[in-house]
Amino acid sequence: MDAAGNLYGVTGYDGTGNCTLLGGVVGCGTVYELSPPSQPGGAWTETVLYSFQGGNDGYVPTGDLIFDKAGNLYGATLFGGGKGTNCNSLYGGNCGTIFELSPPRTQGGAWTEKVLHSFAGTEPWSIAGDGAEPYGSLVLDGAGNIYGTTGYGGTVAGVCHFRGGCGMAFELDPPDQNGGAWTEKVLHRFLGQPEDGVNPNGKLVLLDGALYGTTTGGGSNQDGVVFELESPPGGDGVWVEDLIHVFADGNDGGNPSSLILGSNGTFYGTAGGPPPYGRGLIFKLGPPGQKGGAWNFAAEYEFTGPPNGSDPDVLSLVPRRSEMYGSTGSGGTGQCIGGGCGTVFGIKQ
Repeated sequence: MDAAGNLYGVTGYDGTGNCTLLGGVVGCGTVYELSPPSQPGGAWTETVLYSFQGGNDGYVPTGDLIFDKAGNLYGATLFGGGKGTNCNSLYGGNCGTIFELSPPRTQGGAWTEKVLHSFAGTEPWSIAGDGAEPYGSLVLDGAGNIYGTTGYGGTVAGVCHFRGGCGMAFELDPPDQNGGAWTEKVLHRFLGQPEDGVNPNGKLVLLDGALYGTTTGGGSNQDGVVFELESPPGGDGVWVEDLIHVFADGNDGGNPSSLILGSNGTFYGTAGGPPPYGRGLIFKLGPPGQKGGAWNFAAEYEFTGPPNGSDPDVLSLVPRRSEMYGSTGSGGTGQCIGGGCGTVFGIKQ
């Protein structure tokens, strides 16, 4: 959302692009703006800012967009970009992009897209490859550096050989001069079970120079982890990883899909499970009392399925009111196949 209350987001399909899926034209995705009505109760107005064309500009955008101070938008596409040949075969290979959309210089003009980085994936038997399929929801620091994760690529060592790579965390640094190339830094290549996570997902959190996030799998129980990445002394080289929670698919659930920052360094997130309902939960991770100590895990709320929600995903926090809001992929009172059509929920702490 911008200062005027306009909303910005992406669609994975449609637009004017000519991308195909299983023989049918589905479009390549769009970036859109929704402007609020001038009168209360009026209709919102949609404007398509950019339609991906399915070539080197990328296709299937995903995740949240972010603004910089100049009003430029940044996001990611799962595929396209012109590099890599071993990504999703349904879409023709290329391994995704990080893009920038710059607003028009004159009112009514067109937004301009620029690809900042095209991912090359991991070639067979490569131990140190690039990422593949970035999930979007990027993070921007005060110096203009961009941080994010890719779900695949990175390395094919060990268990990752059969998965196209376990994913990685990356940093993109802006050029020193206008028009120059952005520089990618690989911060961490995930290694999979048992010592690391598999397939990082969702948005990273940047706190005091460290990055926090989740993986859908990996860890000693293959149920996912919450990880911390700290920059090395001097700021150069591979970042140092610490698994601050390894899910066991017991009372703590498993396969986390969201992570947000609360007050006093506390994190909240969503996960699948736990028994006996297996409908998902919201968890809380409190920081240790001393450096190197164990983080404190607690299940804040457990979903029970219809008429309650099931399979929570997106989560946001209103700190001043101590309220959390989110959505579930199923559950509720709807009659969809699989147990409800989903819910939007609010929780008061």
